[in-house]
Amino acid sequence: MNETPRWLNADEKAAWDSFIRMQETLIGRLSRLVQADSGMSASDFIVLVNLTERSDGKMRFLELARRVNWEKSRMSHQVSRMTRRGLLAREECPDDARGAFIVATPAGYAAIEEAAPLHVEHVRRLFVDALTPNQLSTFGRLAQRVSDHMEKQSD
Repeated sequence: MNETPRWLNADEKAAWDSFIRMQETLIGRLSRLVQADSGMSASDFIVLVNLTERSDGKMRFLELARRVNWEKSRMSHQVSRMTRRGLLAREECPDDARGAFIVATPAGYAAIEEAAPLHVEHVRRLFVDALTPNQLSTFGRLAQRVSDHMEKQSD
């Protein structure tokens, strides 16, 4: 039996449309800027950020895929590309013969150290500076609330 769709009212649609427009514009612009500034793709950047934020610079493959919310195949292709360019390496896991760690190489650390200051300045200019401190705090809480809500939902 088909249920009647719960169509968005005018306010809900306006909020959704504004969010999508902002998100697509912001991510698109940041992706182009990181590429222009560093030669790295946005995907390279997000992988290196997640690895280099850890004290040992490494993470299990599946943990990294979950962290960036990518399918295993996408992560595998990305890791392969970055490994060929010398930004990452694979390291066997001593506890699990089938598992592997993905490790940021010295070249990966150098690349993120060069790109991060420019990236954060773009984030500040395009996003943070558009909001008051109170608005930014509210935005952060709302974004977390939506993320928490999605965690509870089944696909």
